[in-house]
Amino acid sequence: MAVDSTSGVTTNAVKDTGALGKARLATNFDTFMTLLTTQLKNQDPLSPLDSNQFTQQLTQMTGVEQQIYSNDLLKQLITNTGSGISTAVSLIGREVKATGAEAGIVKGQAEWGYTLPREAANVKIEVLDSNNKLVHASNADTDGTSAGDHSFTWNGKDLTGKQLPDGGTYTVRITAVDSSGATVAATTFVKGVVTGVEQASGKSLITVNGAKIPWENVTSIKQIDTTTTASTTNTTTNDNTTQTPANDAA
Repeated sequence: MAVDSTSGVTTNAVKDTGALGKARLATNFDTFMTLLTTQLKNQDPLSPLDSNQFTQQLTQMTGVEQQIYSNDLLKQLITNTGSGISTAVSLIGREVKATGAEAGIVKGQAEWGYTLPREAANVKIEVLDSNNKLVHASNADTDGTSAGDHSFTWNGKDLTGKQLPDGGTYTVRITAVDSSGATVAATTFVKGVVTGVEQASGKSLITVNGAKIPWENVTSIKQIDTTTTASTTNTTTNDNTTQTPANDAA
């Protein structure tokens, strides 16, 4: 018999308990202040109420409030753990593929990928800036219309030919149709090395190609092959090294 995970139940239980506790605390505090004000207004001047009792009660109310806020912090910790912050951090330095349409300009260009479930007759590629303004439009070549994964690299120049600076967030939009004019539903993705991780609004975001993407969107992870890089470095070092002839050294 399969047993479902209880993490979602636990998180919801903590959330509901915290909200209920805050509501009860607010109600009790309002009631307490009303009673306190009424007692102070109607107390016997010859036999005033003991202020120590009010101080103790206020202290108790404050203690309960602090406990509720501590529970909120615990809830946030549970949420962060459940959202995969530790898993996201482990992706730094690795090459990933993730669903998404956003990328930033890095070293003068931006890169995306798209997948076609079947062959298309025409594929239109558009790039929009953060204000939803069109900055690039082109049609894919024949190789980019077949079924499967395709890559697209934008040179970072807008419609007037102006080179846009590095950074920013740009969105690619793919419009594909077949020979009969029917829409071919294309999905977009980004592929690159994870360079950063951050937490925002309870979500773990990874930085890929200059854009922030929820780590849950990752569909594949690849370890970067450092052997090739090391080999290239050694070759370059050897090529740049000048050997001194034995006769000259003598």
